[in-house]
Amino acid sequence: METLFSAALGLLVAAGVYLTLRPRLFSVLLGLTLLSYAVNLFLLASGGLLAGRVPLTDQPPPWPDPLPQALILTAIVISFGMTAFLIVLALRAVAEKGHDHVEGREEEGGR
Repeated sequence: METLFSAALGLLVAAGVYLTLRPRLFSVLLGLTLLSYAVNLFLLASGGLLAGRVPLTDQPPPWPDPLPQALILTAIVISFGMTAFLIVLALRAVAEKGHDHVEGREEEGGR
């Protein structure tokens, strides 16, 4: 199970960094969203990956740590607010400049 989580985490981080480095605002927004998903997955894995176990119940130890699960809920709310703000910011930039290029000028060659 740890192998699956680490592979998914690596894939999300790689895709997020790649998209964040692209020259268009929408790609940057998707990249930041994927990076926030990767952080949530990392927080979940840091609490212990115990299949079929729930925190703080009558079951005998070991229990998964409930603190990372609470942090994930907080991170989801924060990433939703960040995504909404970035969407509004990107739409405002497109409305003012007429394009969505990150550097403020359109690419040459029509790409």
